[in-house]
Order: sequence, then C-alpha cells, then structure tokens
Amino acid sequence: MPHTGIRVLVEVAPTKVFASALDWPGLARAGRDVAAALEALAAVRARYAPVAAHAGVVFDATWPLEVAEEAPGDATTAFGAPSIVGVADHRPTTNADGERLAQLVVAAWDALDAAAAIASPELRKGPRGGGRDRDKVVAHVTDAEVAYASVMGLRRVAGDTTGMALRDSVLVLLRLPSDGTPLAGKRWPVRYAARRIAWHALDHAWEIEDRAEPA
Repeated sequence: MPHTGIRVLVEVAPTKVFASALDWPGLARAGRDVAAALEALAAVRARYAPVAAHAGVVFDATWPLEVAEEAPGDATTAFGAPSIVGVADHRPTTNADGERLAQLVVAAWDALDAAAAIASPELRKGPRGGGRDRDKVVAHVTDAEVAYASVMGLRRVAGDTTGMALRDSVLVLLRLPSDGTPLAGKRWPVRYAARRIAWHALDHAWEIEDRAEPA
C-alpha cells in the first residue's frame, strides 16, 4: 500500500455523513455533511497515530485525505455507525494483510482498555445530561462485538463472560487469507469487519477520554 495519502470512503445519509479510512481500521469520523466529516477525520489523524504505532504500523498524521469512494449511506449510517462496505473492502488479503488488520484491531481494543483503566467510573454527562458511564460503555462494546462476530459467522463460547475468547476467534479469522468475499457468506468481508470493529472500540475509547472527570 503506497503511503502517499489516506484513502477514504465517504458514505452519505440525509442526516449524517461518515468518512472512513479504507486502509486504517478505526480511523473514521462523522459530520453533518461531507466537508464536516472529512474535517473531523483530518482532525483525528494525530490522535490515531499512537494507535498505529502501538500496532507496529507506520502512520504519518500529515498524510492527506484522498476520497477514493463515495456511496449512499443507510439507516445505520444515519443512526451513527459506518455501515457501507466499499469496493476496496472486497480486495483479497494475504497473511501479511491479515496480520496488519488484526494488529490494528488489537490496538483499538487496547486503547479502550487503557482509557477505561484510568477513567473514573462516572463520566461527565452530555449537554442534555445523557451518556453512559465507564463500565456501561465498555459493556456496550463487548455486547456489540457479539453481534459483529455473528455477522462474521462466529458465535460466543458458553462461559465467555468477558468476550476475550470471542475476540481471539475474531483475530484468527482476520488473519486468514481471504479472497475478499463476505465472511461466512454473509455481509462483511475481512477488511470491512476490521474497520467496523476497530472503529467501535476506538470511538468509545476516545469518548471515555473526552468525558472522563479530571483526577
């Protein structure tokens, strides 16, 4: 992958637009329109850099954004999650590609764990008094990953109360070479699965950081 820019998929719903880096799982931001979404994505490049470094992957926060694809969003986009599988998400993956994707997903999980470890249990509320507290944010991510794994053809193991065994199974699947077709004959190819899982973990890691009460 030539490091000349950050290739972006833009998905446009009537009320929300997501801009997602196609080659950088976890790097995705939303805005009210295309310009706002791209501005938000550009603004978090520096924040994403330590995540990539933790994964052992070279990332330059000064790389420019390059819109490679634009597609209509759906109800999930409008609700608040990057939902569209791009053409580039169907590219085959090698063992090396899979390892890179897996390490970036692990780095996103680790960022969530690190944020939760130093945050107080009660997080600052939003302007309208809403928002989950720390443990509920973490539990929400774990619960969502059960649904994500199902779309990948995986099921939670009985007794896996922390979700760690399921995460191990997800990583095994991400690391396997793929021809780019949807996993288990469902909806998500490997590259999109990595993007969605890492985005959700990292989005909530940053939420915890931003809403944590000062020590």
